[in-house]
Amino acid sequence: MSIQLFDVARIRADFPILQREAHPGVLLVYLDSTATAQKPQQVIDAMDEFYRRTNANIHRGIHVLAEEATAAYEEARAKIARFIGATDANEVVYTRNTTESINLVAHTWGRRNLQAGDVILLTEMEHHSNLVPWQILAAEKNLRLEFIPVTEDGLLDLKAAFRLIDELRPKLVAFTHMSNVLGTINPAAKIIAAAHAIGAVTLLDGAQSVPHLPVNVQTLDVDFLAFSAHKMCGPTGVGALYGKMALLEAMPPFLGGGDMIKKVELRSFRVNDVPHKFEAGTPAIAEAIGFGAAVDYLQSIGMTAIEQHEQQLIAYALERLAEVPGLRVFGPQAQHKGGVASFAFQGIHPHDIAQVLDAEGIAVRAGHHCAMPLHNKFNILATTRASFYLYNTHDEVDRLIAGLYKVKEIFG
Repeated sequence: MSIQLFDVARIRADFPILQREAHPGVLLVYLDSTATAQKPQQVIDAMDEFYRRTNANIHRGIHVLAEEATAAYEEARAKIARFIGATDANEVVYTRNTTESINLVAHTWGRRNLQAGDVILLTEMEHHSNLVPWQILAAEKNLRLEFIPVTEDGLLDLKAAFRLIDELRPKLVAFTHMSNVLGTINPAAKIIAAAHAIGAVTLLDGAQSVPHLPVNVQTLDVDFLAFSAHKMCGPTGVGALYGKMALLEAMPPFLGGGDMIKKVELRSFRVNDVPHKFEAGTPAIAEAIGFGAAVDYLQSIGMTAIEQHEQQLIAYALERLAEVPGLRVFGPQAQHKGGVASFAFQGIHPHDIAQVLDAEGIAVRAGHHCAMPLHNKFNILATTRASFYLYNTHDEVDRLIAGLYKVKEIFG
């Protein structure tokens, strides 16, 4: 049953950690969900229940615990598939996180299908996880990396994007759906359609989009989608790679060992079916079940409602941040971005800003956010980042602004 009105107080009550004090007498304001989201009691309970009542390895045993564990693990896979609009649960491969999902594609599809001189088209706003794997592969196979530029207002230059796709004829177009620094939500469907028109394969980094807005792989027609549970109210240590079945079936296995085989002889083996051929060894079973519980939780609220709530929050946050003298905010206007605000004070190190805010009970992130080239693009070493999710409030935005004035008071 969906919550008809977005009741933030009701939602916050589901998250035990939000009830704690950051320091004695100072209530926590958690504005770091882009790094990792907090977990509702429903997810914690689902994992606890597994360990208390069902704990067993999966796929191998015929006793009742093994069968129950296997059923719960695969039921979670089916939930995740439905959540992103996949029509076949076997198109969802469990991984450790978004980073491993992208590396899986690079090491399997990329190594088999890309040849010397082939072009991979990325963007200037990529997280290192959608940059370094392709740099490694490019060095190994003599590939060419090219980049869609970012404009001064934090948007992708779409004219340049379509020109590069048409002129360079890349074999792969891989890009972030939503920037973890700028908050920019990129027009994924348009870019994917342009890439497919010249025969390119597409990969979408959904680490920031899947937790915050409706994402449907059928509507997007994307070939690969990578995302993580821990950014969407689930546990750490588990993520997912969606891939079109024809691509997954043609890809070699990523790791060797148990469960990814059908038969093993001393000098040969026969690989298992998709998705199991990519899931070697004992997986993160409890975490996968927690992943499924997180999907249930988000769906009970509604992804459109979550997106609208965050749009209201970021619009309000940008208005308030604009009031602070000397503060530079990076990224586009609210209508083009999700709930991410990265900013800097000239002459004040982002770590110092974060430390003062922490003393006020406000948890933010400071650094290059695993996007060093993007910071170089804007001629800055680091930023401070506040990020919002379904459990944040306008009052917490006000506390952030008060904290920034405290920063100015301390540093002048």
